Amino acid sequence: MTFLSILQLIVNILFFVIIIGGIIACISLYVIDKRQKHHSVLRNYPVLGRVRYFLESIGPELRQYLILNDNAGKPFSRKQYLNIVMPGKYKNRIESFGSLRKFEEPGFYLQNTMFPVDHDELEINQDEQMSTFIYEISNEGLFDRKEEQKQKDVDPYKLTTDNQIIIGGDLKHPFIVNRLVGQSGMSYGALGKNAITALSKGLGRSGSWMNTGEGGLSDHHLSGECDIIFQIGPGLFGVRDKEGNFDEKEFIEKANMKQVKAFELKLAQGAKTRGGHIEGAKVTEEIAEIRNVTPFETVNSPNRFEFLHNNKELLQFVQKLRELSDKPVGIKIVVGNINDLKKLIHEMVSSNIIPDFITVDGGEGGTGATYQELVDTVGLPLFSALPILDVELKKFKIRDKVKVFASGKLITPDQIAIALALGADLVNVARSLMINVGCIMAQQCHTNNCPVGVATTDPKKESALVVSEKEYRVSNYIVSLHEGLFNLAAAVGVKSPNQINENHLLYRSANGNVMNVNQYKKSIYKEN
Repeated sequence: MTFLSILQLIVNILFFVIIIGGIIACISLYVIDKRQKHHSVLRNYPVLGRVRYFLESIGPELRQYLILNDNAGKPFSRKQYLNIVMPGKYKNRIESFGSLRKFEEPGFYLQNTMFPVDHDELEINQDEQMSTFIYEISNEGLFDRKEEQKQKDVDPYKLTTDNQIIIGGDLKHPFIVNRLVGQSGMSYGALGKNAITALSKGLGRSGSWMNTGEGGLSDHHLSGECDIIFQIGPGLFGVRDKEGNFDEKEFIEKANMKQVKAFELKLAQGAKTRGGHIEGAKVTEEIAEIRNVTPFETVNSPNRFEFLHNNKELLQFVQKLRELSDKPVGIKIVVGNINDLKKLIHEMVSSNIIPDFITVDGGEGGTGATYQELVDTVGLPLFSALPILDVELKKFKIRDKVKVFASGKLITPDQIAIALALGADLVNVARSLMINVGCIMAQQCHTNNCPVGVATTDPKKESALVVSEKEYRVSNYIVSLHEGLFNLAAAVGVKSPNQINENHLLYRSANGNVMNVNQYKKSIYKEN
């Protein structure tokens, strides 16, 4: 027999085996589906019903990549996703042929001035360029894209000394920042070590800060030598004893670390106005040691600090931490019950214990896994919550004594500028940084099955995330945000983005009426 005839025979046999195997498999599935009692559709439509379940399982991917338009999709649209990826990978925010924004819908608009500030008039600290890597595309065909990372020195777009923000200025160790944007709380455990390391190195290179989240401080947080805000949640992870009580010695140990610049007490976050949760599969021995819990057991922290029962006790604890550390201490809240907020601020004034900062997280926050009924309805969205907090702090005449961090889907320079105009001093971002270290919005964060190695502690899956590549995307994204903020500062007529305020913002309502920020505040919140 010739070689071709032998090859043809093998092909025929394989084809026959595949056909017979397929028939046997279909018959087996038919029998199994007919006899099972769990799925009605499979009992009536054996085998074919499985096609339905297959299409249902890949439905999110089909909608994300093929069906939804660029402005559709939650929690982030395709357009928003690209607005995050392009600056991080290519340091590019340029668009052509007009906006995709739906201008007929209500929304905020920044007030451009008739005579913008020239670039050379802006107050920017460009003293030391940042060395990074940026992708450049050499060929982009229909089925083939060729691109490579190239080293490049870029302007950092930092705040000048005159414009830098000082948190806890009356303390021995104030937190001085020359950035307006840093990382919101994301715990080691919720994210894997490679993700935390890439974030730390990227943030450190760009000169920004990192909030640890409530899971405690690890070597991975410290690897990039970035500034650290140590978050303390109701579980007291990282500053607790084995029984779960506050451990003063552990706290002082963290406070003595040079990289730890401030502490944040997490009362709530937008994604989950409840205690933190981490599945047992994600609690490795290393994470258990950091948190002082049992390895591979699911961890649920309390809904609140169990030893704090009222505003007075909360503020006394803030003062205690400040005295022990001589570093800034703040609180993280979600604005919901406005009367509760008023009572808290009233207690600040009457006790003369004012946190160095307040982080207000919008109800649209999302890095934490939680229950549907909490994530969809509990807590006001940021652009409603932020003005309410600002109004109350001003009414009690303590706005100048406390810095305000804002967080909640602030992924682009214009959204950040709106938050600044509504009362924020600083901004935290989380999911946009997750996307820059590889997140594809698979929404598997709580399962330990993150397909790209971001929100998982599974060593095999984590290996997909290459730190030495992703860290530069983080740096590029942070710098790009600040470059955009300086562009907006020039457009509204100020020399630095920290000077953007309520006088630079308008709101267009659904009926086309235009109102300033004071009118907007009155429209959403009637002061009592």
